[in-house]
Amino acid sequence: MNQENNTLFKNRTLLIATKHKKEQVLLPLFEKHLKVQCIVSENFNTDIFGTFSGEKERTDSPLETAKNKCLSALEQYKCELVISSEGSFGMHPYNIFCKADEEVLLFMDKKNNITISHCEISTQTNFNGKYIYSLEELSEFSRLCKFPSHALIMRSHCDDATDIVKGISTKAALFTHYKNFHSWYGKAFVETDMRAMHNPMRMQVIKKSAQKLIEKIISLCPQCATPGFCITNSIKGLICKLCGLPTRSTLAYEYHCQSCGWTKVKPYPYGEKEEPLYCDHCNP
Repeated sequence: MNQENNTLFKNRTLLIATKHKKEQVLLPLFEKHLKVQCIVSENFNTDIFGTFSGEKERTDSPLETAKNKCLSALEQYKCELVISSEGSFGMHPYNIFCKADEEVLLFMDKKNNITISHCEISTQTNFNGKYIYSLEELSEFSRLCKFPSHALIMRSHCDDATDIVKGISTKAALFTHYKNFHSWYGKAFVETDMRAMHNPMRMQVIKKSAQKLIEKIISLCPQCATPGFCITNSIKGLICKLCGLPTRSTLAYEYHCQSCGWTKVKPYPYGEKEEPLYCDHCNP
């Protein structure tokens, strides 16, 4: 959908609800494509919804947490247009041998009762953590974590958030803190600092998620022109070109409008037949 057809957000103020400098990638994209005027929340404490370092456990799902951030920001700043994000790190949901960064972005228009979100999952992450027992081991681990361009966190124990140093971004600070922790505990647990302003790799995944979210926002419903006309369901069953039986590959995508409820099915997003390689009958 051509973004020029979408003027619902033009010249309106968009609040970016963040504490960790995510406006560095969000602001240019949303001002360019939605023609909004972005402002950044001041003194908005997103840590109350959960922290990566464990001081505050996240109690809701990433999507629900992003929603709660938006609702809280709308109330606190008396605005109508807001965006927030929430990240998660761990094993890839479809490949247990890979670590992944999952970035949920949620855009909310209170005035027009519109909520649009996108979740981007990427293996491009330095997410890591381990117990370190020597300076040599610390040097190797920090190199693997892309330090010092990506900051580190150091603590006494992986589950202890009481004795912790965050945002370590120089070699001098890293070695000084390690010597202290080693003298106190005989070791230190060192991990990547996954806060966006300390992790350029994560910031790029947030940027990619924002680009996909904008694509959804500027896609208008053909019936009522409401933004966010996007894929809500994937229909499996693409026919195998060799045996003619249905496979688990995508046959069609279903698009749905959250405003008027209009639904459209677009078949064959990747072609009309599937290769036998991906057929459970031909290649069990």
